[in-house]
Amino acid sequence: MKIILNGEEREFDKDKMTIKDLVEELQIKAPNFAVAVGIDVIPKSEYESYELKEGDKVEVVTFVGGG
Repeated sequence: MKIILNGEEREFDKDKMTIKDLVEELQIKAPNFAVAVGIDVIPKSEYESYELKEGDKVEVVTFVGGG
């Protein structure tokens, strides 16, 4: 499966992939992050069930505090 991840084309060895699978594949450990597919921010409650499609444009954003 190929998707556009944060502006770069990435290929994964899976035919089907959920957002949860993607987060695990990327080894995201940040406690505060968001995932958008196209222009839609996906609620964390849907990460297990939301299936990505070939060519989806996905943005993963982590939040850091500061001041």
